[in-house]
Amino acid sequence: MSDVRGEQDQPELVEFRSPEQEQAEAGRDVPAAHAMALEDINPLNANLFSENRWQDHFARLRREDPVHFNEIESAGRYWSVTKYDDIKKVSSDWETFSSAQGITLGFPVASNAPVFFQQSSPAFISQDPPGQTAQRKTVRPSVAPRNLARLEPLIRQRTCDLLDSLPENETFDWVDTVSIELTTAMLATLFDFPFEDRRKLTRWSDIVFAIPQPGGVVESQNQKRDEMMECVAYFSELWEDRKKRGEGTDLVSMLVHGEATKHLGAANHLGNLLLLIVGGNDTTRNTMSGSVYALNEFPDQYDKLRANPGLVQTLVPEIIRWQTPLSYMRRTATRDCELGTKSIRKDDQMLMWYVSGNRDEDVFENADALDIERPNASHHLSFGYGVHFCMGSRLAEMQLRVLWEEILQRFERIDVQEAPDRTFSSFVNGYTRLPVVVTRK
Repeated sequence: MSDVRGEQDQPELVEFRSPEQEQAEAGRDVPAAHAMALEDINPLNANLFSENRWQDHFARLRREDPVHFNEIESAGRYWSVTKYDDIKKVSSDWETFSSAQGITLGFPVASNAPVFFQQSSPAFISQDPPGQTAQRKTVRPSVAPRNLARLEPLIRQRTCDLLDSLPENETFDWVDTVSIELTTAMLATLFDFPFEDRRKLTRWSDIVFAIPQPGGVVESQNQKRDEMMECVAYFSELWEDRKKRGEGTDLVSMLVHGEATKHLGAANHLGNLLLLIVGGNDTTRNTMSGSVYALNEFPDQYDKLRANPGLVQTLVPEIIRWQTPLSYMRRTATRDCELGTKSIRKDDQMLMWYVSGNRDEDVFENADALDIERPNASHHLSFGYGVHFCMGSRLAEMQLRVLWEEILQRFERIDVQEAPDRTFSSFVNGYTRLPVVVTRK
């Protein structure tokens, strides 16, 4: 395939560190927020998330410095936007705050970073209108109300079958057994992906934003690159297959035959496909896991839900707010401007911390607590805001709703046995392991 370079052409990447990797390695022992000088606080550090210690750092920034400046050698200048209203301002103004340079903290504009790290072949989430609008429209039918209505019986049947197969009075990992299995099966359906290979989708999703570290998801940038090239090769075969088949209703076919996307090369297709994989896998699976963990952390809310299963309807947006499966999104300033009282320079990176906006006390009362009857829970920022509002939001909500409707019919309780293992990332706010025991009715 022409887009895939031969092994001899692949650059050596081990000596390079992405900005998030640099921060993770530099700050394994991050002090408590109150013990730090304000200018030293940098919420990008993945250790804060893997240790579940991010809350106080953002609370202090919201109080004292809601548009907070940091600068590091690998990334240059960037700002943490931590208040709800400021995040909406940045999200709403795509002409001033562009997505075209990427959605996670990256190397400075026009840097000499390796090609592997640079934002070539962007997905539509890393574009601005009108290109973003046209490409997004290509795949929107997959999550249109009519298709969601068609998918719900399948989602429910798979959920029922899986829940019925769970062991009772025996500890198992909820993340792998339930959350990953249900979301990956749904992705395989949406992509018309070979079902026996569906766990490859999970693996590729995990790799996209993984920070290389010993014993981690990937251990080096070379490994990360090589496995992504395997992903390109696999999907290239699917694209050729879909071209031969003609138009279809799966996501790969929509991209291959869509007017706004059919002219694109394989690397461009991969950008969109990885976006759809991560959006459909990481976000939903971590909210499914987060729902079990949160209800154990707030047992009064669990009791309330068990007493009134109809509260599933309000549980769903509140869990999505409380969990916030993707911590932030980046924009890049296209001109000198101001946000709050701060002077933003052209090419400064803006990190919109959804995980902080969703805990903004000026918008959500007692924001750190789970409240399954919270009246404004649906105002959360977990799906973004503006032109990049999550296209699959309704599908994610439906999967979570169906899961808990079926859980409440079968189980007295799902009890967490020990603290979860969490994703080593400041971008994906998730879980890698959650040991539980279920008690059937």
